[in-house]
Amino acid sequence: MNITLLDSATTCLYIYIYKIMAGLQPNSLICPFASSRNGCTLFLPIPNSFSSAAGQSRHCLPPLSLKGLFEGLKAYRKQDGNILLFRPEENAMRMQVGAERMCMPSPSVQQFVEAVKATVLANKRWIPPPGKGSLYIRPLLMGSGAVLGLAPAPEYTFLIYVSPVGNYFKEGIAPINLVVEHELHRATPGGTGGVKTIGNYAAVLKAQSAAKAKGYSDVLYLDCVHKRYLEEVSSCNIFVVKGNVISTPAIKGTILPGITRKSIIDVAQSQGFQVEERLVTVEELLDADEVFCTGTAVVVSPVGSITYLGKRVSYGEGGFGAVSQQLYSVLTQLQMGLIADKMNWTLELS
Repeated sequence: MNITLLDSATTCLYIYIYKIMAGLQPNSLICPFASSRNGCTLFLPIPNSFSSAAGQSRHCLPPLSLKGLFEGLKAYRKQDGNILLFRPEENAMRMQVGAERMCMPSPSVQQFVEAVKATVLANKRWIPPPGKGSLYIRPLLMGSGAVLGLAPAPEYTFLIYVSPVGNYFKEGIAPINLVVEHELHRATPGGTGGVKTIGNYAAVLKAQSAAKAKGYSDVLYLDCVHKRYLEEVSSCNIFVVKGNVISTPAIKGTILPGITRKSIIDVAQSQGFQVEERLVTVEELLDADEVFCTGTAVVVSPVGSITYLGKRVSYGEGGFGAVSQQLYSVLTQLQMGLIADKMNWTLELS
């Protein structure tokens, strides 16, 4: 596998690019098609049929296939300066599942993890100090072959780009305020809501924009059949706490199987909580002791209030609930290497 690390002159942003052809053959030819946004240039590979001999001019076609899958994970800097990745193989396997659903080839788990490692090490100077943030890693698999008809692309590009990040919500780790959307839906049974394809996130923008204009942090979606069961927030999973029981909507094809969600379930069970993956009604949500969201970007975010059909229900005293605080503490300490990783979830880079 060839690795191409490209350094933009204006941003020193390195991007890993791997071109997937028939039989997963890598091709490292590149051309500077694509955009320069905020000084950052994205380079795409030249399709074989359009590349010319060395020294001759090159003509690049934009990718005409709009299919794509993406992933999200983080790198953390430890106190000793080493770098930790959190469960990258899970992201690799989720991309493979999504690629099968979208009729796309995909990198192997080993190729995916090695690509992530190469990109992170090339960008290690951008990783914030311990406790000050993380390096967000965005693997992207997209159709880059020229095709006008409705068909799988003849070729695909796998690339990774990164950016230092802080908190996802403007509230930081303060409680967020959600509104339940009962008319618009992010996914339908038999659709692609259970894979991390780019189109899924377009469906949330209208409701999310309207909610934010009214002062809400984000939107919680219900199932599209009964309009009664919880699904997920725009970009994170939802958990409901009642006593010692933590409930979360079951993965059934319309909900993304979040890696942070999966990790929180395991952490919660190790901490003595009973975890149920099942249908969760909006009535249970409104009667909960505590509610929180999970995701790569948010990690664990406490919910301060839920508004449903004009009725607002508040939780806690304006901070982390006891359960979400406990789970957040354990998971983030694991991610940052502050406690022993008995789960064998982290991958350390020197």
